[in-house]
Amino acid sequence: MLVRWLLAALHLLAYGFALASILRRTWSLRRASVPAALRSVFRADTRWGLAALVLIVTGLMRVFGGYEKGADFYLHQPLFHAKMALLVLILILEVPTMLGLMRWRASIRSGATPDLKRARSYAHFSVIQTVLLVLMVFAATGMARGIGLTAGAA
Repeated sequence: MLVRWLLAALHLLAYGFALASILRRTWSLRRASVPAALRSVFRADTRWGLAALVLIVTGLMRVFGGYEKGADFYLHQPLFHAKMALLVLILILEVPTMLGLMRWRASIRSGATPDLKRARSYAHFSVIQTVLLVLMVFAATGMARGIGLTAGAA
């Protein structure tokens, strides 16, 4: 019981940290016109990555680790499928930003000036990810309250 509670709490806290981190990354990317401004972008990006990792690990543990209702329950939840679809979209949108930030980090390490032309695009992707993350919270809370279940599955 204690482990279930802690996993649920960590999972929920990770949503908050993820939201704060991605909003900070968005804000920093919008202001990234010179390489010196990238420190804030990189810090926020690292925090976003850590929060996403905690979300994914605790989520997997809750679904497949035997701590919650079990995979059979979750896999028959329409809102769980919606939540996972939103996660996939977030991860797909993360790829270009992640690759771009990796290039910027490599440029800085090598002493070169990174090309910041795509900063606004990365900020736009982050805004979309923020909306998708909020929708994930709605799917999760709906699922926790049995919304979308058929009478026999509840």
